Amino acid sequence: MSTNTKIAPSTLSIKDLLWQIQWDKDKCTLCGKCCAVCPVNAIELGVFRKRIVETSLEPDKSSSNNFKVFHGIRQKTDPVFACIGCGMCSLVCPNDSIIPFKNEETDKVKFHINRDGQPKKRGGRRNSKGGLLDEIKFIRISMLTDPALDAGRHEFELKTLLGRVLSPEKTIEHLKNKGWIPPVREIYPLIIGGMSFGALSPNMWEGLQMGVAYLNEEMNMPVRICTGEGGCPPRLLRSRFLQYVILQIASGYFGWDEIIHAIPEMKVDPCAIEIKYGQGAKPGDGGLLMWNKVNKLIAAIRGVPQGISLPSPPTHQTQYSIEESVAKMIQSMCMAWGFRVPVYPKISGSSTALAVLNNLTRNQYASGLSIDGEDGGTGAAYNVSMDHMGYPIASNIRESYLNLAALGMQNEIPLFAGGGVGKNGNLAANAAALIMLGASGVQVGKYIMQAAAGCLGSESDRCNVCNIGLCPKGITSQDPRLYRRLNPEDVAQRVVDVFLSFDTELRKIVAPLGRSTSLPIGMSDALGISDYYAAEKLKIKYVV
Repeated sequence: MSTNTKIAPSTLSIKDLLWQIQWDKDKCTLCGKCCAVCPVNAIELGVFRKRIVETSLEPDKSSSNNFKVFHGIRQKTDPVFACIGCGMCSLVCPNDSIIPFKNEETDKVKFHINRDGQPKKRGGRRNSKGGLLDEIKFIRISMLTDPALDAGRHEFELKTLLGRVLSPEKTIEHLKNKGWIPPVREIYPLIIGGMSFGALSPNMWEGLQMGVAYLNEEMNMPVRICTGEGGCPPRLLRSRFLQYVILQIASGYFGWDEIIHAIPEMKVDPCAIEIKYGQGAKPGDGGLLMWNKVNKLIAAIRGVPQGISLPSPPTHQTQYSIEESVAKMIQSMCMAWGFRVPVYPKISGSSTALAVLNNLTRNQYASGLSIDGEDGGTGAAYNVSMDHMGYPIASNIRESYLNLAALGMQNEIPLFAGGGVGKNGNLAANAAALIMLGASGVQVGKYIMQAAAGCLGSESDRCNVCNIGLCPKGITSQDPRLYRRLNPEDVAQRVVDVFLSFDTELRKIVAPLGRSTSLPIGMSDALGISDYYAAEKLKIKYVV
């Protein structure tokens, strides 16, 4: 380091950085692609001066010093420009001359990220290890046929119901007294969860919608996708593809104006309305859409000025408590669509989830409940919120289902689970476990980003810059230079691949249970776990 360089309190050496750049001078041709593609400007072209001492074997000649100047790649040590290990530099390098690798030293960058008195907001991962869902085994196996052959030979009805399912007696009574019955939709049990238009890039969002449309119209799989809060493109609201979409309305009515103005022009009804009150991976801590992601279209849809940061909106002044809010908004949304569309709330997994559920059992307009657990992808939540707050989805969904069973309403109000499903790649197994614990379906978001778009983030805090609009793959960026790297048609193809493979794996799990007509919702006698206390909590078998 030069003696003229100021050594500040946050000055670090390359040895102190979590991710270090390994560069091979002999292979590099100085094309500059790595520097151009780096999302955080962690590397730069630099000029190096090397001292070469030459000695002579002749006694009358003394040694000489020669200085050689060459150009190369220099890694910045300022924590603001710390490498995130995304590996985009190695992806574009034509000579395989550069690659990031993780430092085995203690990560010292985490002590220097709170610049200007602001805690770190991490976008992309909740860095929790393991997961209860991956420990659950399916222990009920048919003795009559080979389960693997059975799964491939029989046709299973892998569909679930979204909406309040009344018994024949309640249906007649409801029709007689109210003049209508609650709407119900038959959908696929795996739902693409809420990722907003604005948080995702235009190409990513379009690719997801194209994939869902193909699955419905060509593969006859009633897959649904949730818009997330903040509205959606006006052309989608006025197209026939709206029937495959769950419109999410946040408790602050973000993006609601665009939707309500489009209702008279809608060709079809949306699949359902989801009212978001919380997100499991950041309970009580809303997301943040950075100013550089709020372009002209997003600003117009959300009804805000262009180029300002958008924290999740506060609860609207018309709402007083969760009980009043649920009652008011559910009834309002039902009335907006003439009681033709299922409406249900989405809440964070917490110890108060049962209170909300009990409130819904008395609300004739409520079509279900979505519970979001502590794991999974997030927006720009604070580290302290992500790492130290939340409720595991497995136990929360089980408590809710058993509560409905005690009331005799387990077949009336569907529960949908989300948060960390497929976190370790075991999507079908995690989904099947939640269904057997009582969920009617599961919602996935992070897994789709990883599988359909090749997200580079990881649980070890690699990449994870979704929140600042610098996504190197263009998944969560509104910068055309970045999101043009992502082909919507390729995303659509991968979405189809994911659902087809999930369908095959889920059939392999369901086949041995002997259930060929419906999903094994609440079939907990087919589950076992080697953790005694988890078995007691989930009311499943303890097996060792």
